[in-house]
Formats: sequence, C-alpha cells, structure tokens
Amino acid sequence: MPSHAKSSLEAGLVALKQGNYDAAIAQLEPIAKDQNLGNACLQARVGLVMAYTRIGQVSKAIALCKNLAQSHNPQVQDWATRALSHLTKPPVTPPKSKKTATASVSFDHSSSHTNSDGDYTNFQPAKIYWRNARRAKVWQPLRKPNLINSIFSWLLATGTFIILFWGLRATVKLGMGLINQALVKLPYLNPLQFLYSDPTVFVLILLLVLIASSPWLLDWLLGEFYGQQELSKEKLNSYSRETGRVLQRTCQQKHQPLPKLRILPMSAPIMLTYGNLTRTTRITISQGLLEQLADDEIATIYALGLGQSRHRDLIIMSLVLLLTLPIYGIYQQASTWGNKISQKIWRWPITVLASLSYGLWSLITGVALLHARLRLNYSDRTSAEITGNPNALIRALLKISIGVSHDIAKQEHTNCQLESLNLLAPVSYQQSITLGSIAGHLPFESFFQWENFHPYRQWFTINNSHPLIGDRIERLCQIARHWHLDTELHLTNQKSLTVKPNSFLLQIAPWLGIPLGFVFAGLLWLTWQTAYAIHLLNLKWIYEDWSFVIGCILIAFSIGTLMRINTLFPDINLTSVQTNDHLPNLFSDASILPIDGISVRIVGKLIGRHGTSNYLGQDLILQSKQGLIKLNHIPWLGKSITPQDWIGRQIIVTGWFRRGATPWIDIQTLENQSGKTIYSPHPIWSTVLAVAAQAWGAYLFLVG
Repeated sequence: MPSHAKSSLEAGLVALKQGNYDAAIAQLEPIAKDQNLGNACLQARVGLVMAYTRIGQVSKAIALCKNLAQSHNPQVQDWATRALSHLTKPPVTPPKSKKTATASVSFDHSSSHTNSDGDYTNFQPAKIYWRNARRAKVWQPLRKPNLINSIFSWLLATGTFIILFWGLRATVKLGMGLINQALVKLPYLNPLQFLYSDPTVFVLILLLVLIASSPWLLDWLLGEFYGQQELSKEKLNSYSRETGRVLQRTCQQKHQPLPKLRILPMSAPIMLTYGNLTRTTRITISQGLLEQLADDEIATIYALGLGQSRHRDLIIMSLVLLLTLPIYGIYQQASTWGNKISQKIWRWPITVLASLSYGLWSLITGVALLHARLRLNYSDRTSAEITGNPNALIRALLKISIGVSHDIAKQEHTNCQLESLNLLAPVSYQQSITLGSIAGHLPFESFFQWENFHPYRQWFTINNSHPLIGDRIERLCQIARHWHLDTELHLTNQKSLTVKPNSFLLQIAPWLGIPLGFVFAGLLWLTWQTAYAIHLLNLKWIYEDWSFVIGCILIAFSIGTLMRINTLFPDINLTSVQTNDHLPNLFSDASILPIDGISVRIVGKLIGRHGTSNYLGQDLILQSKQGLIKLNHIPWLGKSITPQDWIGRQIIVTGWFRRGATPWIDIQTLENQSGKTIYSPHPIWSTVLAVAAQAWGAYLFLVG
C-alpha cells in the first residue's frame, strides 16, 4: 500500500475515533474508492459506514453496507450483515422503545404537521446510534471531595435559606401593610393591629415547619395535581432489574433504609429526589423515563437520586420545590381562567395575576440556581461510583434530552409539569430543546464543541438551573478513562479556537459598569473629601447623601449598554443571512459568543403555549426541519397582534442567532404565510433602557 494511502487511512480512523466525522469522511472516501488497496479499502469502507451513520446519512451507510456484504472476507461480510440489520430497522415510537441497549434508538416526530409549501415542520424519525461503551467490572473508589468543597456547600445551603427567609419575610410584611392600608381607606373598617407587628418569628417558624413536613406535603401536592403514585418493585423490575440490586446494595453499605419509590404519569423522561432526611427520601421518576431508557441507564439515574439524597442540599431543594409548586399552580389556574374569558376588560386582571405569579415563581426558583448546578456535579460523580458505569449515565442524560425535546415537539408546547419540576430534574428542559431535537442530524461531539471548549462558557450558566451537559459528560468521560474504559463520546476540539477577549468584555459591558461605577463614585468621594478638607470646595450633599453612588452605577451601566448595542444587533442584510441549512454549523461553532449576533432567516413552525399562559412570551419555540430553537421576543406596546396568535402556523423568523448555554434567536421580525409581519424592537428597548438608566443616574447624582 502506498505511504500516502496508509497515512490517510490512519488519519481517517483517528478522526473517526475522536468523533470528527467530517474529517474522517474526507480522509477515507478516496481510499474506499480504490479497490486495488485490498484490506485498506475494506477498512476505509467500514469506517465510512460508522461515520455516515453518526452524521445521519443513513442511506449512504446502507448502500455501503450492502456493498460490503458482497465482500469475499467472511469477517467483513458478517459485520456488514449485522450493521445492515440495525440500519434497516423501522423507527420505533418512544412508548414502545423500552429497551434501548441495542445499537440504535428512534424517536418518531411524524405527528408534526407538514405544510403544502415546504416540509419545514415535519421532523423525520432520527436514528441515533450508540457505541454502548462497556462498564467497569472492578473499579477503585474515586477521590473524596476536599474539605473546602464541603464547607462551601454548607455555606451555600445556609445562604440560600437566609435569602429565602428574608425574601418571604419582606413579602409577608408587604402583604400585611397593603391589607391595613386598604382597610384604612375603606369606610366602617379599622386596620388590624396584629398586622403591624414584626413577622420575623412567624416566618422563621413557618419555614422550619415546612422543612419538617416537606416530604409529606410534597407527596400530597404531587399526588393531587401531578398524578404521582407509588412505584411497585415488580413494575420497576420489569423495566430494570439492575436498579433493584443497586438500591439494595447501596443502602445496605450506607446502613440507610431504602428510599420510597414514586412514579409520575408523564411521557417526558424526568426524575426528582426530595425529602429532609435519608430515611424520608423519595425518588420519583416518570413513565417516560422507564420506557425510553435501557436497564443499566435507569439504574444510573436512580443512583443519581441516591447521590442527591445523601447530600445536605436535599433539604433546601425540597423546601424550594414546596414553596414554588403552589405559586406555579396559581399561574396555571389564572391562565386557564384567562383563556376562558373573552371580554378584554375582565381578562386583563387575570393576565396580570398569571404574569405576576410566573414572575414570583421564577424569582424564588432563581434563589436556588447555583445550588441546583453544584448538586448535579456531585451526584453525577456519585452515580458513576455506585454503578461503575459512567458510560450508561452519559447515554441516560442524552436520551433524557432527546425524550424531553420529543415531548415538546409532539405536544407543541412546553409541558407545565415539566417546567415546574425543572429545578430538580437531571437535565434542564431548556438545554434539551435544541440538543435533543438535533440529535441524529448533528453528532453530539460537534454540538458539544461550544460547551466543552469555549473559554468563557461558564459565565453564561449564571442564570441556568443546570450545568452544561457537555461539561458533565466530559467529567464522566474522565472517570471512564480513569477506570481504563472506552468512552461513549470522544470529546475533542475539532477546530482551532480563537476567541477575542474584547468580545467578551463587550458582552458583559453593562454588568462591568456596576463595579466600575462604584469605583468611580469612591474616587469622586475621595476627591471631594480632600477638596473639602483643604477648604477648596464644599459639596456637602456628596458626603451626606450616598445616593450619588447609585447614580454613578446607573450611569456606568447605561454607558456599557450603549457601547454594545451596535455589535449586539448588527444590521440584517437579507442577501447574506444564514438559513435553515446553516443551523447545524452555528450549533457546532465553538468560537462565537451571544454578542456575535449572527443574522439568520429561518423557516419553521411556531409552537408554544396559547393565550394568557404565554403572555410574557416565555414559551416561544421555532420547530424547523433541523430541530427546535428558543425564540426571544419583546413586544411593541399597544399592538393587537402578538406571536401567541400565530402559534401552530408556519412562519419566517428573521433575527440574531445567539450561542450560549441555551441557543436562541432574538427576533427582529416574524412573517406569516399571508404576508403579515410582527416586529420585535430589541435595539429600541435596549436604547430606552440605557437612556432611562442614564437619566435616573444623572438625577440621583445631581439632586441626591
């Protein structure tokens, strides 16, 4: 064999192993066409079958397999026959795909509607082929977390409780004040004296009572409103025999009782753990999780729950869930009422109630975001250590993402139950929207390029409830390599990465203005104090009223906002915009930041919640033939037509693609088939915000 052919073959096989399928195909295709190369030609063709399969070009893989099945080499014939049987399997819908330990898993999106002028909203059934990398037979325990991590975790739990306490206290005090204020203004009624008292002791006792009773209160809430039931061991064993063995062995080793097992009648795969002690722990999974994961994968998810039950954050997370579920229930009920009311004058107060409830739910959930991210890093590690199977956990996380995305596409909106339980779920539904829907169209290794290799990626998880899945999978791969196992995914940097630090500084310019404004205020105060001491200048209001500091911060925030507007929202030239076919490349580009507003024009179907429940535009998703992507819309005030009115219809979205922890598109315009257009004035509202902050800051600075 010529030396150049040998080097190309080796380079192609290395690229294949690393998950760089485009490079592998480029290296192997010339060798596969040259039959004079003998075994090298056969090796190249086998590699091409695997590469084509991983990037979703199944038809090419099948054609090549049929050719290999005619080979005179019996080993190649046998391999090609087995591969062909997997490739030609008919798609299976999720409810019937209980055992997915075979070479493929399919999710049928054919329930989505098609349109006469394009196949943009029809999801083709995507086959995902898994390596099914092996587990460890014998493994060494992982190194225990250091003392600093334990102390930080304890301080974080304490801090979260304190924030919840003061927030609830302020809310109660505000409510008491408003009630008495209303009673004073009403005739024949007097204010209630006990509402003038300090609610501190009452709020503290209330929180302690909620913590003590959280397992039973959550049992009631989830049973009454979510249909939660007990999960029998017999039913669990029918899906995963390994899970029972893992639970029994782990609890015996730790001398703790078995957790109580529950099940939710949800098609989306989800798991949550709650309780206040190890003996009161409940592990709840959905029916969809049992049906869409394989035996060993279900076991790793239960091991994930066991890891969370042994950590001190269980108490705090259960308390947050207990506080947020009733508030989210008010949002759901108000939305239902609002959708039934046709008269605008009566619908408006219900809409305000629903929006305020959703905002309060988001605020309380936001208190525990950092806690939620850190607990998953710990529980992933614990799950791998309990089962010795980090590769199964990788597959489980990816299949959960695919299942959640499929559920959203099938229902054509985000399930309210899924959103309300998201904080405790193993995978965030926001992350799953794009990741799960693009599986089969883009290799996981390519999608995770940004999540694994972008140097500033962690800054964009601050407002996320879950760590980046790419980072989680990389940590699990490190554990697998530590135990000398092959990994389910080969996460390597496929392209040279160049990120300009100036772009990141411009991205955070408004927030960078806050500390800079504080520093500037300190320098001004020091200068004026010096001038006053030497009787040069007497600006008494500067050192008697500290509101000028807030003024400096607002002015600096405004300057930072104005500095980045043109970069954040560049002019859109319709002749050079990125279209549907470019989306996979955008998802796999590891060098871009959200501020690199990439002009796009995407055709698809608008899905999301209808009416009052989506008044804030929190559930707008574009369903294209490449997958799902989140949309961000800011309305014009007083407009009669909103994006919610076009849900379920084919649209054209023009806007700016952003790549962050969750990819999304900032909308500039939405166009429907009849030619009507909805505008989303992102640059205008950013300018209004900057000017308002500037004016307010100047007022505080000059007047005090």
